[in-house]
Amino acid sequence: MDEWIDYYDSTHTIYASRLHRDLHFEAIARDIIGYITSPDAVVLDYACGEALSATKVADACGKLYLAEPAPGVRGRLAARFARNAKISVRSLDELKQMDANSLDLVVMNSVAQYMTAEELDSAFEVIHRLLKPSGRFVLGDILRPEVGMIRDVMALLRFAATHGFLRDAAVGLVSTALSDYRQLRNKIGLQRYGEAEMIAKLGKAGFSATRAPRNIGHNPWRMTFVAHDPS
Repeated sequence: MDEWIDYYDSTHTIYASRLHRDLHFEAIARDIIGYITSPDAVVLDYACGEALSATKVADACGKLYLAEPAPGVRGRLAARFARNAKISVRSLDELKQMDANSLDLVVMNSVAQYMTAEELDSAFEVIHRLLKPSGRFVLGDILRPEVGMIRDVMALLRFAATHGFLRDAAVGLVSTALSDYRQLRNKIGLQRYGEAEMIAKLGKAGFSATRAPRNIGHNPWRMTFVAHDPS
């Protein structure tokens, strides 16, 4: 995961435009809010990225933790939300020092593909410890083995056409094809999981999981899972 962390901590071109970036985070925030069941809930966004719409999530819950591995991104998060008492920024290592059974909801979205299977298992272990017995773990944007890159392209173009940045998206796709992202993706690859495989992996970590009816974000060909501790 370290090389991906370095990439996202750099000046990258993963978003076609500022509008694309903003809409991306707005959509994720809206979907996360849909999983918050109480205005007093304590929520963790695991490896949250820039989390530009985190204020909206914080407004819907009692406390929001933003955990981010990239130090540059984490510094920007801390500065951006310094005046919001409901938002706290943490490193992934700092999560291990938090109290057990202290979270109502954990969301990990569009992260698993960048982690090795062992890294993901370790993350599940930390999350399982942090969740309250009644808490839920939402694992989003899981890539499927049988779905190739063309579906990602189609999902982006559909999203762009709906929201008015189709030209920027087309230019961005060309830029991405020539970028460090494509080179890194070809070098390292992205982790993919079948539905049954991910449910079993979550089960090994102590969760009972089901696939959600729709994925978090704009890509309908990826999967989201909702998990809890059945004990």
